[in-house]
Amino acid sequence: MNNNKHINISSEKDFDDLIHRSKNTSDTFYAIFKHSTRCPISSMALKRMDKSDFFDKHHIPYYYLDLLAYRNVSNYIAQQLKVEHQSPQIIILKNGSVVCHTSHNDINEDWLNENIH
Repeated sequence: MNNNKHINISSEKDFDDLIHRSKNTSDTFYAIFKHSTRCPISSMALKRMDKSDFFDKHHIPYYYLDLLAYRNVSNYIAQQLKVEHQSPQIIILKNGSVVCHTSHNDINEDWLNENIH
């Protein structure tokens, strides 16, 4: 990921810390981008997010998970949030809960603008 400042998720503790932060900053959205480095659709979605300034403009912390390197963490996230695993996938949190999520070609700035208020 190039343009956006992101925070890597590489352990269950990283995710648990994110949930804790989200619960303690009730007015802030958090984004998790789950990326498969071998999937062309995932690469296209990542490029769209890299070109977007949406997260910076809206002061949304942007987390990144490499699915191939940390599949166990992805499974943990799916279990904890009760959101079926997809690849690629973006999950938006607020107050420690899922606000919305989408996957594949729906990951774009238009979707973010429509779903994050």
